[in-house]
Amino acid sequence: MEHTVEVNRDSVKTSKNAFFILAILLFLLGGFVGIVGDRYYGAAYIDKYLSTLIPKDILPPLTQNGNTSGLIEQKVVNEQSVVIDVVKKVSPSVVTVGIKKTQMISQNPFDDFFDPFGFFGFGQQPRTQFQEQQIEQDIGTGFVITKDGLIVTNKHVVSDTKAQYKVISVDNKEYQVENIYRDPSLDLAILKTSATDLEPLPLGDSSQLEVGQFVIAIGTALGEFRNTVTTGVVSGLGRGITAGDPYGISTERLDNVIQTDAAINPGNSGGPLLNSGGQVIGVNVATAGGANNISFAIPINVV
Repeated sequence: MEHTVEVNRDSVKTSKNAFFILAILLFLLGGFVGIVGDRYYGAAYIDKYLSTLIPKDILPPLTQNGNTSGLIEQKVVNEQSVVIDVVKKVSPSVVTVGIKKTQMISQNPFDDFFDPFGFFGFGQQPRTQFQEQQIEQDIGTGFVITKDGLIVTNKHVVSDTKAQYKVISVDNKEYQVENIYRDPSLDLAILKTSATDLEPLPLGDSSQLEVGQFVIAIGTALGEFRNTVTTGVVSGLGRGITAGDPYGISTERLDNVIQTDAAINPGNSGGPLLNSGGQVIGVNVATAGGANNISFAIPINVV
């Protein structure tokens, strides 16, 4: 026997609409739950996973209030804090080296001019006139290694044996240099001052340096800007260079020096190159002419 069923099409249409609306609501609810879960649990999972790969004493937690972008901000803040702390700690032990001397200055503009026909002075060479001139200026940098006034600098900073030298602290106290001990083979010198209350810098171990290691340089840049701070990394180790003046009159061979990209300018010579712990790992000595950010320091273990 055949059965027939009468279908109410309006009721079927209504059921389909209700199902469709319910599906949309469930979809939206699932998306909301997923977003919330990712924010509060996903970031925590990333942090937990990466913590198994990177020791926590090397890298701070990646999340700050559930935001993984905090890593970059945290790294920048930490790096700035390291530099600020080191500079505050070591600045009282970094000094400026100044020179005082008298030299004779020629007052004749034709002193170096040869007049074969006697146009000047009726057949005689111009008469040379000299005048004494006092020179007093900042010329380099040094750092304290003993409380009773021993200071390390470069030999070329104090090469004039007829001049008088002094050191000036960061708070503008001046100390006269009583004796100078110049190394015969390396560009190093030790100054003995009259000071008795200086704070020595801790010396590190330059044999433990690694290429890429963070470093800080402090010095009197250009003989004018005292306690200038620059930062960089160890660019190379065991370099051999020939250091000298721009005219090549006085040169010196230096082996096994540290290369760094920390900006070092004339006047920085003799200043300390420091690690992130504030220990001296080198004595700034030279910069490469015609190049940017290629400078050199004598390893502190030599000192």
